[in-house]
Amino acid sequence: RAALARTPEQLAVLGRAGVVDAGGRGLVAVLGALVETVTGRPPVRGPRTGSGNSGNSGRAPVTVDGGSVVGLPVGGTPVEGVTEGGLAASAPVEGPLDCPEDGGAGPAFEVIYLLEARDEQVARLRTRLDALGDSLVVVGGDGLWHVHVHVDDAGAAVEAGVEAGRPYRIRITHFATESGHDVRVQAEPAQRAVVVVVPGDGLAGLCTEAGATTVIARPGEPPASGELVDAIRRAHAREVVLLPNDAALRHTAAAAAEQARTEGVRVALVPTRAAVQGIAALAVHEPDRGFDEDVVAMTAAAGATRYAELAVAERQSWTMAGVCQAGDILGLIDGDVAVIGADVPATARTVLDRMLAAGGELVTLVLGEDVPDSLADALEEHVREGHLAVDTVVYRGGHQRAPLLIGVE
Repeated sequence: RAALARTPEQLAVLGRAGVVDAGGRGLVAVLGALVETVTGRPPVRGPRTGSGNSGNSGRAPVTVDGGSVVGLPVGGTPVEGVTEGGLAASAPVEGPLDCPEDGGAGPAFEVIYLLEARDEQVARLRTRLDALGDSLVVVGGDGLWHVHVHVDDAGAAVEAGVEAGRPYRIRITHFATESGHDVRVQAEPAQRAVVVVVPGDGLAGLCTEAGATTVIARPGEPPASGELVDAIRRAHAREVVLLPNDAALRHTAAAAAEQARTEGVRVALVPTRAAVQGIAALAVHEPDRGFDEDVVAMTAAAGATRYAELAVAERQSWTMAGVCQAGDILGLIDGDVAVIGADVPATARTVLDRMLAAGGELVTLVLGEDVPDSLADALEEHVREGHLAVDTVVYRGGHQRAPLLIGVE
């Protein structure tokens, strides 16, 4: 409690707001509950302490998620929403928070990600990030690390992670937008955003460049509805188009959309069943047109895209195309096994020919992490020779389950 009472003196923005640190107050509440549980007696409460800022003693508690003051009132009369043993109900601050020139403003972004990297790479990463910003925390071990840092150059912080290993579940929070010495406490939400589930970090980068908020679905680790809701919140928009890109995520995505709607966000769920359908939908996305019109256009683009993927059979089994053996290459078209082959190139050519037999204008190839570029070159040549006026685009999908994803529009 003594440490909590000193927090307004340790952080100038808390002192100006007349509040104590909310996280510290939460810790005091937890410790108090522990004392009462162990001893059977409630902890003795001392008198309320103030920071000497009597002018702020009656103000409402403020909390701003992402670059704002977070705290609880100190001194004076308890305000509405604050209990003696609990936390305050939070309320956003209206208008700019006046910060003097003495350096209240810090780095503009908070960058958080998980990182798969060796210990020696992490040591170099710490040095690199320490030079970029402050509030650096790198914890973990056995090849998996959690990285947190406050920086002005968020891209450099992510690039440092890419150089050290494989970052994923990247989250970047913009603290505040500065104008002179005024700091806007809460950014105005965008009108519209797109949230996309992708199977690999390569497509995550592609979709991020297109302005979408991404959720990476790791092999065997489909995202839960809570992760999708969190992504919708991170998108920070009044209207959100959600692209699950997996038929198995239909109910999960629907639950996330329903939860987001209860929070006041208008959400449209486009039932994309594959990543290539999501790419097609994102390509026609136009945030300046009406929401319903945009959703219809994205849905039409996704529906006009047939999808396929190559997979490696794990065991002998019956399929729609016959019996496969462990190690066979399976060509799945629209979710059903259509081709059983011995190698990836030949199976991919057969799958492409079957898909293009019904017509098409654009072929999309998404290569897995270990697939050579020569395969894409060979397939592009195959399409050019056998199917006139059909274009081919190639993307790197990174670490994904399937060695090759195919889309035909």
